[in-house]
Amino acid sequence: MASRWTLTFDCARPAERARFWASALGYAEKPPPAGFADWHAWFAHHGTPEDDWDDGAYLADPEGTGPGISFLKVPEPKAVKNRLHLDVQAGGGRDPRARGGGQARPRGDGGPGGT
Repeated sequence: MASRWTLTFDCARPAERARFWASALGYAEKPPPAGFADWHAWFAHHGTPEDDWDDGAYLADPEGTGPGISFLKVPEPKAVKNRLHLDVQAGGGRDPRARGGGQARPRGDGGPGGT
């Protein structure tokens, strides 16, 4: 049986990166654990300070076949070139921007596509 795995990206603005990649990949925000109406309820239950509630964003493939993707807030700026690239395959003669809503790659905080 294959191992389950996820991708995790360090960045300055997790929610912004997650919105872009959710649109580009057709992913959705990962649902909160069973028994919790939303992530805020889960954070509150576990005593997470409200200032930390935006320190991460989590995406899931709605079909359950692709890996989960996490974006985690880090304090330090990007120091070197990204070593991981997501090559989105937009086949069938479609405009490659169609799924991403024509959005440009996010830039500027060291996240995916960032500089």
